[in-house]
Amino acid sequence: MEQQATEVVGVTQDAFAILWALAIQYSLSVLGAVILIVLGWLLAGLLERWTRQALLRLSGVDDTLASFFGGVVRYGVLILVVVMVLGQFGVQTASIIAALGAIGLAIGLALQGTLQNIAAGIMLLVLRPFRVGEFIETSEVSGVVQDVGLFATRLKTADGLYRLAPNSILWNVPITNASREPYRMHDLNIRIGYGDDLDKALSLMVDLATKDDRVEKDPAPSAFVAELQESALIVTLRYWVATEEWWQTTRDMIRAVKRAFDENGVSVPYPQVTYNFAQSALEEPALARAERSSKRGTSH
Repeated sequence: MEQQATEVVGVTQDAFAILWALAIQYSLSVLGAVILIVLGWLLAGLLERWTRQALLRLSGVDDTLASFFGGVVRYGVLILVVVMVLGQFGVQTASIIAALGAIGLAIGLALQGTLQNIAAGIMLLVLRPFRVGEFIETSEVSGVVQDVGLFATRLKTADGLYRLAPNSILWNVPITNASREPYRMHDLNIRIGYGDDLDKALSLMVDLATKDDRVEKDPAPSAFVAELQESALIVTLRYWVATEEWWQTTRDMIRAVKRAFDENGVSVPYPQVTYNFAQSALEEPALARAERSSKRGTSH
């Protein structure tokens, strides 16, 4: 009995010795891991702020893009800290890096469309084909830009509707930005009759544009004959106006030209149906034969 008690005491002492050694060994590892986590967390936040502030000092870099790259730096540092902490406990970092690579590849394949939108969003923020408040038009969408995000762009249509467009759609198609340039040209095309005074019509159009203070004087407004149609002439008034006043100015000009033409006897004819002489030449003999056959039938 005494011998068994002695063996139990010996085993217990050995166990405590092993536990004490492990505690000392892993306490240092735990302490080092805690220090790494704290320092890594502080360093990640510091580098994120530095990256964001440095990018914002560059011209053409959006706050969204700066925040995105700042977040990339932050999470990159945190991932590196996690790998170092696991290395403190004897975990093979090579296997961890390989596992992270495999996980990243799987996530990339699963979120291929989302990553495509993110890549397109980054390119839109860097190249800036449009900004908030500008009116854009593509083959898919049109409207005033409300917000440019990493995944999608918010638009407000001309009739006040909310529209969310994925960035990949906006990046892969030609974009017309109606607000980027300070001045826009307008071609006002109007039909007049062949019997009307052409010189008077052109002079009236140029005078109206010249007297309008919103119309640019350089280049000066001009009017010319654009097309000769079968039943009317197409005359064009070409002038330049500031982009922010383009819409209202063009509508006012259309009304002013129509009133000036009415007051000066210049007609604006409706579209007319053109008589097809070639077709009538083929139809008339057939009609004549039909009439003769009907007369023979009544005579019999």
